[in-house]
Amino acid sequence: MNLTFFGEPVLAVLLMMQETVNDTLGTGMAMEDEGVNLLHLLIQGGYVMIPITILSLIGIYVIAERWKFLKNSSMEPAPFLASVEQMLRAGETRAALSYCDQVDKPLGRILKQGINRLGRPIADIEEAIKNAGKKEIFLLEKRMDWLATIAGVAPLLGFLGTVTGMIQAFMQIQSLQGNVNPSVLAGGIWEALVTTAAGLAVGIFAYFFYNYLLSRINRMVFELEMATTEFVELLQKPASKKEAAIR
Repeated sequence: MNLTFFGEPVLAVLLMMQETVNDTLGTGMAMEDEGVNLLHLLIQGGYVMIPITILSLIGIYVIAERWKFLKNSSMEPAPFLASVEQMLRAGETRAALSYCDQVDKPLGRILKQGINRLGRPIADIEEAIKNAGKKEIFLLEKRMDWLATIAGVAPLLGFLGTVTGMIQAFMQIQSLQGNVNPSVLAGGIWEALVTTAAGLAVGIFAYFFYNYLLSRINRMVFELEMATTEFVELLQKPASKKEAAIR
């Protein structure tokens, strides 16, 4: 009796399943071999690959850390300023300070320094806000110089590895008195070029994220400057409103 499965012979279906499994296993083995070959390729780059690898790990750490810090520091300044203004106009200075502590963002920490000095000359308040702003900008730009250094140093290390590799290749040619198979020479050259490729890859990666994160930092600094300027203007409004705010 000839068994069928959805109109197809069972034997044919089983053969198709077997071919699919074989293809899947073959693809998996090919990917595993490719991973092994990639690792072997990187090892062939020599000792210069060690600092390049270290720089890549440092770059990944800095990018992840700065990304998280900037995400936690970002906020919409308009609603925050409106809430602080409302509290100050109602004479609730302590509530405004507590609100700044709860928000725990760069803008909140900056305005807190200004609120703590309400009642003093406006120049003192502006100076306190300016100093707090410098500190927050420093924290926003922290470790960004690491990325800039990696973007510049990694390609140079790659070129250094290539040069030293070429030197070794030509030293080998000299030691063999020129009796070298061209394939041996080509192998030494591509092994030397591995460091250049790795260094450029790390440098491009670091440079891209350096510019991206720096653009976000510049935008946040601009928003902080605008918000603090608006806060100072709030304190310089007519005397009756100002007195109500600092009462």
